[in-house]
Amino acid sequence: MNTPLTPADLVFCSSPVVRTPLLDRLAPLADAGFRGISLQPGDIWRLEEQGMPDRDIAARIADAGLVVTEIDCVGCWHDRQGRVDQIAGLTDFLRRLTPARVVETASRIGAQSVTAIDLSESPTPVEEATAGFAALCDLAADHGLKAQIEWLPVGGIRSLAQAWQIVRDAGRENGGLTIDAWHFFRSGATLDELGEIPGSRIHSVQLCDAPAAPQPDLWHELMTARLLPGEGDLDVVGLVQTLDRIGAAVPIAIEVFHTRQDTQPLPELARDWADATRALLAKARGTS
Repeated sequence: MNTPLTPADLVFCSSPVVRTPLLDRLAPLADAGFRGISLQPGDIWRLEEQGMPDRDIAARIADAGLVVTEIDCVGCWHDRQGRVDQIAGLTDFLRRLTPARVVETASRIGAQSVTAIDLSESPTPVEEATAGFAALCDLAADHGLKAQIEWLPVGGIRSLAQAWQIVRDAGRENGGLTIDAWHFFRSGATLDELGEIPGSRIHSVQLCDAPAAPQPDLWHELMTARLLPGEGDLDVVGLVQTLDRIGAAVPIAIEVFHTRQDTQPLPELARDWADATRALLAKARGTS
């Protein structure tokens, strides 16, 4: 059974620490006070290839007191992604992350949602993305799941406005958005734009921070130089306050890619992420 989490709960995004096997992540995250975990499909597939049944994987996660909030990501969910190259040499990898495979995995492991990304090297037509997202939402709904778009300023869907148009035009009740702080501010989105979106359509929130000025290579910054919430110059406090104001009743996830973490022990990293985020949330919500 999926346990409801609240905006006071923290979720750990696993993508930056995939070097650590999934089962070895669980105790450090629970000890740091995380209630949820976001997983990649490969986290589950690797354990299954080693002979561990999905029910046992789900049980281990639940026994640690963690909820799988999402499987991140579906990488090939509209027709164009099968025809054009993806950035950073990820074309073959992302084409294996099909809706059928990822949604079925999310359902088996007891996840609550799946995240759709588009890393196409050129902008994706809204109409094509809308058709693909509607189909993904229908498949997810068949398994009792939500689906959300995470736009990236370096990908095929590059703005909040475009991502929201796709969700709105798809017209599916289980369709929504991921609000990632780095993607949000680096794409030029504004808090006023976010304030016009119903909170019920925000399915996932991922916090981090960054300096005011972007690096020349945004992909490099995205993957190697994000900061902990509150360490940089982005208006992450305002972002949290806007999300609270529109009623985005979702837990707060942290996703920080930085080279300084490459050799940092996971228990220390998890405590750093949790402490920084709790301090920022207290500031944003006036509870510090």
